[in-house]
Amino acid sequence: MTDTIALTGIVATTPRHLVTSSGLAITSFRLACRQRRYDRVKNAWVDADTNWYTVSSFRQLAHNVERSVHKGEPVLVTGRLRIRDWENEDRTGTSVEVEADAVGHNLAWGTTALMRTTAPSAAEQRDADPAGGATGGATGGTAGGTAGEATAAPAEPDAAPAEPDTGQGESETRSA
Repeated sequence: MTDTIALTGIVATTPRHLVTSSGLAITSFRLACRQRRYDRVKNAWVDADTNWYTVSSFRQLAHNVERSVHKGEPVLVTGRLRIRDWENEDRTGTSVEVEADAVGHNLAWGTTALMRTTAPSAAEQRDADPAGGATGGATGGTAGGTAGEATAAPAEPDAAPAEPDTGQGESETRSA
């Protein structure tokens, strides 16, 4: 059974983009989803636990995520949840991964502009990687933007971001 999940959080790492030798594009990043709640005793919003996810995207979505999503930006992610136990010689743990179906900026924090893209042809992919092999690392975008790029509006330099109104929870007014 596959579990579908929707998450809102902050991109915690620079997205890592690679293209496999078979031509499959993959972009992944870590997502920090911080829990916040209103504490009536303190009369303030307080931080609770942070959940961490590895988000992976494939094919055209991977290309678009590479061009559009950057460390520190608030995003929404929907996809299939995968929870796996792992162990190596020293430690054991559990990894929580999301295979993304959709990734977008959280518009409660800023604005974006959508630019439609088309899938690159096989010839365009060969021209981008003349060796025809895998490429790795964060390749970044080009100056001036790239088709498919959607960037969040810059934050005011000295202003702390206000908590977005999600329409859930208490109805008390929050102050900055």
